[in-house]
Amino acid sequence: MDFLDTNILVYASDARDRKKQKKCMEIVAAALVHGTASISTQVLFEYANVALAKLNLNPSVVRQQIHILSSLPTIVQSASLAARAVEIRDIYGITFWGSAIVAAAEEARCDRILSEDFSDGQSYCGILVHNPL
Repeated sequence: MDFLDTNILVYASDARDRKKQKKCMEIVAAALVHGTASISTQVLFEYANVALAKLNLNPSVVRQQIHILSSLPTIVQSASLAARAVEIRDIYGITFWGSAIVAAAEEARCDRILSEDFSDGQSYCGILVHNPL
């Protein structure tokens, strides 16, 4: 099972780089069709913020996208997840928000995190990072 980081969702909606958009649209579509990926509420919030503020997408489009994406297994942020993110930050020295992604992927029992924001090939808590771009 893969965990989709925010940047995968952002690129899927960003027409400024058609190559990345196409690849990320394929990843998201496959995840939705086959149920092969998880996300977190953090990812949904971050995506909505970027989609509205930087991509200038229509709010009704963003709401519809969130509705569709919520069909993926979604890890809800919690106090225990925040505490685990602090532990992961301490262990690996990565940002807190990156640690929260790792904690959510760990809770979802994912094997990989698909992201452009982490070092490709790095492993955190036994979860491999893969940059599909």
